[in-house]
Amino acid sequence: MAVLRRLVVTLLVPVPWSPPGVELRAWRAALAEDVVDLLARLSAADAAIAAGPGDHELAEEIAWPGMKIYDVPAPTLLPVLAAAAADGYDQAAVIAADAPDVPGMTLGKLLQPLDSKSIAVAPGGPSGGALGVATNLPAPEWLVDLDLDSATPQLLRRNAPTPGEVTSTAQWRRLRGPAELATLDTALEGWDNTRALLGG
Repeated sequence: MAVLRRLVVTLLVPVPWSPPGVELRAWRAALAEDVVDLLARLSAADAAIAAGPGDHELAEEIAWPGMKIYDVPAPTLLPVLAAAAADGYDQAAVIAADAPDVPGMTLGKLLQPLDSKSIAVAPGGPSGGALGVATNLPAPEWLVDLDLDSATPQLLRRNAPTPGEVTSTAQWRRLRGPAELATLDTALEGWDNTRALLGG
């Protein structure tokens, strides 16, 4: 039986805010680098970065040696999934680059349902949107092109042939605003770059 080729892509999503005293670009880079560091250590999938217009330099800054960078016309799902399919992958997950402390287990659960479902969505917690979206490749024709700020299981089910084609997996909140800062758990390992910017 052929081994499935899986790819998990960190999508450099827009980050409109940073904590007081922290420069926005440095904050965005720290968040994304922590996500990339986690994905690079996953054993069940390859890791890559997707960069929209103007973000290639940031992607190069945080990429691990040899890590693929996809330059996409917009930070949305379909261009990233099309690039992964063109590279010969069977499954791909697109993860928001503003969830620095996401556990590897949460990402693993995002890929698991693809044996029986077309699409899996990890909701993005109280602030809405999605942490990530995973699909078999090539992506279903009915999948609409969304960014991760607006993607929800409900929205994706609207165009599916049957609602059961789309499943929800474990949610994890993204750091989309100041309210989420208080939810960072200092006891959790990882997110070293973000932690350093916040003063340890």
